[in-house]
Amino acid sequence: MCDDAAVRTTLTIEDDLAGILRRKSRELDKPFKELVNIALRKGLADNLEAKKHTVVVRPHDFGASPGIDMDRLNQLVDELEVGDYLRKAAKDGSAGH
Repeated sequence: MCDDAAVRTTLTIEDDLAGILRRKSRELDKPFKELVNIALRKGLADNLEAKKHTVVVRPHDFGASPGIDMDRLNQLVDELEVGDYLRKAAKDGSAGH
């Protein structure tokens, strides 16, 4: 994290947690505030992951007629739109002559 993006705040930490953080700070030779930030990030990330929801996808039979490729319906729509555009353009072009 960039120092210019840090927010200075007062935080009350219970004595037992402060002791653990100070001890870890000495063991790892890292600043106290860095360990607080690491612990907060880890705790918040664990909490976010625990709240992820499982999504269940159920297949559905759309009852498509034989010969219709459901994976190519967008292509069919595009072709129909192009055909419609060309018919309108031809009609508009002939009306002007």
